[in-house]
Amino acid sequence: MPEASDEKTPAVRYGPANPHPLSTLKTELVWEGKYDEHGRRREVDIAACAMPLQRIETIDQPRSEAVAQGELALFEKNSQRRDDFRNRLIWGDNKLVMASLLKEFKGQIDLIYIDPPFDVGADFTMDVPIGEGKETIEKDQSTLEMVAYRDMWGKGTDSYLHMMFERLSLMKELLSDKGSIYVHCDWRVVGPLRVIVDEIFPHFENLIAWKRSAIAAGVKTQWRNSQDFLIFASKTGKHTFNPQFGEYSESSKKHYSYEDERGVFQPVPILASGRSKGATGQVWRGIDPNKLGKNGMHWLKNPSVLDELDAQGLIYLPEKQGGSPRLKYYESESKGVYVSDFWDDIDVINSMGDEYQSYMTQKPEALLERIIKASSNEGDLVADFFCGSGTTGAVAERLGRRWIMADLGRFAIHTSRKRLIELQRKLHAEGQPYRAFDVHNLGRYERQWWQKERLRGADDEHRKVVLGFYQAEPLANAGLLHGRKGRAFVHVDGIDGLLTRSDVRAVAKAAQEAGATEGHCLAWEFEMDLRLVCHELEAETGVRIKLIPIPREIMEKNRTSPPPFLEMAVLEAEAVVKGVAAASSRSRSSGRDAAATPAVDVKLTKFMPSLAEVPTKELEALKERAVQSGFDFIDFWAVDFDWHEHKPFVHHWQDYRTRKDRSLKTVSDAAHIYDKPGRHTICVKVVDVFGCDTSITVDVKT
Repeated sequence: MPEASDEKTPAVRYGPANPHPLSTLKTELVWEGKYDEHGRRREVDIAACAMPLQRIETIDQPRSEAVAQGELALFEKNSQRRDDFRNRLIWGDNKLVMASLLKEFKGQIDLIYIDPPFDVGADFTMDVPIGEGKETIEKDQSTLEMVAYRDMWGKGTDSYLHMMFERLSLMKELLSDKGSIYVHCDWRVVGPLRVIVDEIFPHFENLIAWKRSAIAAGVKTQWRNSQDFLIFASKTGKHTFNPQFGEYSESSKKHYSYEDERGVFQPVPILASGRSKGATGQVWRGIDPNKLGKNGMHWLKNPSVLDELDAQGLIYLPEKQGGSPRLKYYESESKGVYVSDFWDDIDVINSMGDEYQSYMTQKPEALLERIIKASSNEGDLVADFFCGSGTTGAVAERLGRRWIMADLGRFAIHTSRKRLIELQRKLHAEGQPYRAFDVHNLGRYERQWWQKERLRGADDEHRKVVLGFYQAEPLANAGLLHGRKGRAFVHVDGIDGLLTRSDVRAVAKAAQEAGATEGHCLAWEFEMDLRLVCHELEAETGVRIKLIPIPREIMEKNRTSPPPFLEMAVLEAEAVVKGVAAASSRSRSSGRDAAATPAVDVKLTKFMPSLAEVPTKELEALKERAVQSGFDFIDFWAVDFDWHEHKPFVHHWQDYRTRKDRSLKTVSDAAHIYDKPGRHTICVKVVDVFGCDTSITVDVKT
């Protein structure tokens, strides 16, 4: 019967010559944001995201220590350091990081492992140790981390899937032709993530289940959840893969129940089902394999090979009448049981173990070791763009791989940096190879969710909100000076901005021209080591600059009372000239008189943490503690004895607290010797227990 029609709109007939649009659609996961308003696929805007990486630290602890102590020649003679590549630890939004890496590393990364956040509504606070005892305090997640994770889940699954789709697309571009990727997730998102991975990566390899624990969280209405999942995919299908072997179970060991003069063995079949007309179907030892079984059988090796094995005593002949010959497989030659896609032999992190970093989402080194050994070879480049506590880099370093890691959180970068310095020391002390690494800065994240949802996209509205909570008077048309509080002018950085050295210089100049002696710079995020330029500007302009993080609480819906605005940490230190240094190879080679060569160290004299990441409920108690014993809040400090502006911080000396040793030196013991007499600038960097850093410079004359 013909389809209904009217005079204005002719009937559309669908069929083989004109298929209906729905009949040609492919299976696809669609979420809000994947397509634009016109139905066009949104592509990742790589060009708009790429920006230069700033190298802010260079870390080769064993070599730097040798330089400071004048023992470089001895170090070069005995060190196993590899100079083919400098590993990278990058702070910033990984979408921007990966877009920035494409120019240099497109198609160069051999293995990517990621463990992205997937706990909907998770509380990202954690307990961190303080001082030398067993005391801990709660660390709130940083403003940057909080905004990022809320943005990922702010619109539910759609926003998370779009975030992952963009980042996985960039990872594919970075992977080499032999490269593969492992995406770590849990039961809540494994389904949609598997579909996204299939869409981006042409070759799905495995879905691996890792049994985290026999005792797992659950409720009365469902089975207990005890597994995480690893989605394993490759770019070309020609990926590196080295089979891994695990320990035999007790039941498997029972198969090795035979013994001869060579050792314990088990007999394994040398016959397989199916007839063969070739050599493997020939009669051997009076046995015609084609007559065995219902459908016949064949030898797994040519009879000539079987003769050689028999001559070597490797063929087992059963005493039982009618038994078929078998190959002797010795336990001493066995690699172990082949690891399948179900991993129940790797335990979660033991809080008393040496590798424990007091980091909430830390994964065991054994897990990463299996992945890295299986899917890369020595010298390959391994990457992790949600690096957390740095497990991927630590294992890659130990296994002789090169690595790149990135994370959005300062605390993650600090934890990883400290862990990798400790590993450098250990490998060097054991005479094992290691590589130097650099810390790069890309600390900018677009806080668009708050700006769009609450502020209707207006940056001026954002400044008005911040000034209101800061209880400052707004100024109209004042350029960089957006408000006044008492006698100080206030600058509020953009919602998408990262307050930089050039920004602070411009604010100081504007405040000086306005006749002020104090300027307050309020920002969401600050360029690392920014306090250095504040000391310089105060000497140049007479304007004291306060750096004040904008507290996270102002983004809370229905918030009316002002949260605390706390200045960044206060740090003071002085040079300690210890008189005449002992003669050293360095002082002799420099031509300086060893008898007159001073040894220089640094003494910390004051530290006051900002407490910007302390939950409000604990703030008042910790303020008093910080005044009385600010050094208890120091987790790590380092010294660059020959610092130069616009050059990376060089770690000549460090000291830091560990889980087992909570003590901390407040005076360095580097006994640094300068090649030439004169005035030198020392830079001191302190990182507190929350992962926030501050730096100052100290002048010394030798």
